[in-house]
Amino acid sequence: QVQLVESGGGLVQPGGSLRLSCAASGSIFSMYDMGWYRQAPGKQRELVATITSGGSTNYADFVKGRFTISRDNAKNTVYLQMNSLKPEDTAVYYCNAHRYLYGLTYDYWGQGTQVTVSS
Repeated sequence: QVQLVESGGGLVQPGGSLRLSCAASGSIFSMYDMGWYRQAPGKQRELVATITSGGSTNYADFVKGRFTISRDNAKNTVYLQMNSLKPEDTAVYYCNAHRYLYGLTYDYWGQGTQVTVSS
């Protein structure tokens, strides 16, 4: 079992930056692939970025070059640095922990943090 708590969301002007954090507890954080997803009003949840247990990263095309995902296994925390924010980045951002083990898939989600990009 993994508990995830996101923080760092808020209101920012277009072109600004935010850093989201997701603190994990309850299991061996370093063994999980971690990801950030987002959901805007009226839209489906979509993948933003992922980082594997080994540190490999993957980004959605719409954030490449602007967002950076990273993890600190010593602090059981994953981060999402968001730069050059656009109004279309407005959404609730969710942290995900994922692990595939012995034929079973384990997925855990945080409660989400609101990011609003507006002037």
